[in-house]
Amino acid sequence: MLIATVNSGSASIKLAAFEVPAGAGADKAPLKRIAAVHHDGTHLEPAAELAAFLEELPSLPAALAHRVVHGAERFTHPVRIDAPVRKEIGELASLAPLHNPLALRWIDAAAALCGAAAAQVAVFDTAFFAALPRVAAEYALPPSLGWDVGVRRYGFHGLAHEAMWRRWCALNPALERGGRVITLQLGGGCSIAALEHGLPRDTSMGFSPLEGLVMASRCGDIDAAVVPYLAERLQVQPARLIESFNREAGLLGLGGHGSPSELLAAGGERAERAIELYCYRIRKYIGAYLSVLGGCDGIVFGGGVGEHVPDIRRRVLAGLGWAGVELDAPANATAVGREGRISTEQSAIAVWTVCVEEEPLLARAAARVLGASA
Repeated sequence: MLIATVNSGSASIKLAAFEVPAGAGADKAPLKRIAAVHHDGTHLEPAAELAAFLEELPSLPAALAHRVVHGAERFTHPVRIDAPVRKEIGELASLAPLHNPLALRWIDAAAALCGAAAAQVAVFDTAFFAALPRVAAEYALPPSLGWDVGVRRYGFHGLAHEAMWRRWCALNPALERGGRVITLQLGGGCSIAALEHGLPRDTSMGFSPLEGLVMASRCGDIDAAVVPYLAERLQVQPARLIESFNREAGLLGLGGHGSPSELLAAGGERAERAIELYCYRIRKYIGAYLSVLGGCDGIVFGGGVGEHVPDIRRRVLAGLGWAGVELDAPANATAVGREGRISTEQSAIAVWTVCVEEEPLLARAAARVLGASA
């Protein structure tokens, strides 16, 4: 069975196609990747890009699996996309303004190109965190303003954190379901998760992908009182401020560049201050999650920054000697775009960088949906 995957990020698109085994045991059988393309940019045209990709495949796929960032409490498992599902994904766009509207553009393009001949399947980033303990998911609000009306912490980047956890388990088979591990997805968006035997115990993103770490253009943690204060002071609508917090803040707002690599190359006081805050926030969350887990067996870096920028990893880990983290400087310097252990053998916590592959998870999820509906 041929399945195509559509992984749309806030500033990139990854398209891939897999031959997926059918029948019993297919969920664990090896997948054969037969095509893959990766485009960066915020002005890509879904219909044109997808048409060109599909033309190169040997046949029309049985399904296209789409990564959708926000599924809230409604979508905790992959689902086949029909009109009601599409409508609900659109209604969640206000909670993930950089992502859900973009995912709908790719979903609509795929439906127009393939019609009823190929199923469209939505796989939700929030689903991995559906089992987040209530103590980590709930805000300290009255139920009428919080839990009862769906205002809670959902967590995001679930596919990336699951992929890192699965690779960590493969690298450490002696640990039961991976033991205790902290996973870091550092890209345009950034998040961190505390996992125990594959179950989420906490994560940095919350009600929307805005909460948590400093990101390329997102501010991360901020006091809610800032919104009405700035709205009155600047005479702007709160919605405009949230848009600014998503698109004009973070490293871009602090340092003038959204890329840590560009900031490191630029140098200067402004760039250094942005990098320092970026790494400080990551290190602070690692410390918190060591407490949540009662220590950990490993720390895993993934994502474009996590996989390709050794100096960021070095700066993040520099303040964690108290926890027994001992960086292997030469190994860290050479682990660029490839998997590798970057801590010494004597380090109390093993630290790895892995290449995050979300696309096989998308393909397997679509195969399960098709199998369930057959």
